[in-house]
Amino acid sequence: MKSLARLIVSAIVLSTSTSFAAGGNAPAFHVNIDMDNRASLQRGATLFVNRCLSCHSAEFSRYNRVADDLGIPQAVMEENMIFTGRKFGQTMTVAMTTENATEWFGAPPPDLSVKARARGADWIYSFLKGYYVSEDSPRGVDNLMLPGTAMPHVLWDLQGYQALKAVDHQDEHADSGHAAAPASPFELVQEGKMAAVQYDRAMTDLVNYLVYMAEPAQLKRKSVGVGVLFFLAAFGVIAYFLKKEFWKDIH
Repeated sequence: MKSLARLIVSAIVLSTSTSFAAGGNAPAFHVNIDMDNRASLQRGATLFVNRCLSCHSAEFSRYNRVADDLGIPQAVMEENMIFTGRKFGQTMTVAMTTENATEWFGAPPPDLSVKARARGADWIYSFLKGYYVSEDSPRGVDNLMLPGTAMPHVLWDLQGYQALKAVDHQDEHADSGHAAAPASPFELVQEGKMAAVQYDRAMTDLVNYLVYMAEPAQLKRKSVGVGVLFFLAAFGVIAYFLKKEFWKDIH
């Protein structure tokens, strides 16, 4: 029994250390996901096709499914959200070849179809907000969540550039005795097109869409689940009175 317990503990420790090694740091920020916010999902889809789909494919997602789920008319989708010559019913692939991707970035950009399920919403949100200026990086920037990432800061024009704060600035309220949300480890050194609040909302929309794309069925699954719960509650009342009727002559 002790050997089995030690084996289980070792497996947990190994899997945890492996996941941290593969995934970088723990999420620095939290994002609130809202699958009922269709406007947010539509904005996120627009950001995805304009900012992500040029390099990252979504081979398990189809344009027509996204349009139907998010209430986007086909004409609007075809005119404003399909730039690669794909058809309305085809999957979201990219024109960039694996060879070119390897030459330009060192490795092919990963498919984002189910990335939100693999990494988690908080991790992706923190990654999108986690770029900072770094003289040690050949690209001039690094990422707090994934040090040494090959992905450039493609959203720099929106966010601007930020730098890591000095350690003594990050914990200046640590001894105040008041619980507060963790302070950002960054400070802005060059402004972008968006204010910090606007950029946070845009990244929330994008992550919201990625979470939807990783499991499109959740939009209907949750509404069906609510209906099932109401049905079970109503049936439970009926079953209770049926039970009383059937057993009234026995007692």
